[in-house]
Amino acid sequence: MSRGKTGHWVSTILVNGLLLIGVYLLAMPYIFMIASTFKPNSELFAFPVRILPDALYLENYRYLFAEYPFWGWYWNTAFTTVIRTVLAMFFSALAGYALAKYEFRLKRAIFLLIIISLMLPFQVLLTPLFIQMATFQWLDTYWAVIVPFAISPFFIFLMRQYMLGVPTELMDAARIDGCTEFGIFWRVVAPIMQPAFAVVGILAFTGAWTDYLWPLIVLQSTENFVLNIGIASMFGPYRVPYGSILAGSFLATLPVVVFFLIMQRQFIAGLTAGALKG
Repeated sequence: MSRGKTGHWVSTILVNGLLLIGVYLLAMPYIFMIASTFKPNSELFAFPVRILPDALYLENYRYLFAEYPFWGWYWNTAFTTVIRTVLAMFFSALAGYALAKYEFRLKRAIFLLIIISLMLPFQVLLTPLFIQMATFQWLDTYWAVIVPFAISPFFIFLMRQYMLGVPTELMDAARIDGCTEFGIFWRVVAPIMQPAFAVVGILAFTGAWTDYLWPLIVLQSTENFVLNIGIASMFGPYRVPYGSILAGSFLATLPVVVFFLIMQRQFIAGLTAGALKG
């Protein structure tokens, strides 16, 4: 028994030690970035490297807000991200509901096309999407950033897998009570699917907030930039405000971190439940 207890403690210490090392390696760059926002350039490039600043230096934030339309970029990112997230959750839930609970012609073919589309890298779609946005005259507008991502094959697949576990008897009972088909979805099915909505919401929100390649292609005006494009544009040919760039990067990460911390329980529950559906 003593050997067994000793082995258990040794394995626990080793596992926790490895986890602490992993946390340190993952968190230290973020901590260094936050601390560097309060350093002048002379401290940023000092050797040996110091994590904490010698004094609280706020000039990086002042320069960021005074010289660049940072809050405008923040608003553009927040607006497009929220709209993309809401549309992705709504349309993927409707499509997943239909594929899981209704029988109609070409259902299997449509689902097969959705699965096939998951295998296509986004780079393959860049040219046709750009031509489509130009045809609609949506270049350099919010429409070009929002509409192409309002429906995602992966989110449809995820919602379908979760919908398969929703009891059909609940839907039949609602029909007997005279509920419409959309009413069944909205009043009966949607409340049950909160974990799935949390998973799709977090993934859609994170993907929209951190999107760089597509906004870089379709947005041209500085006032229409999202955060990622705006921060990248701060790199000038003659002067690079590294401290302000780090300050903008830190502020840009806050919504994603806060959103995930709020939704992490539902996110984990949704992933676990979706993985068990057949």
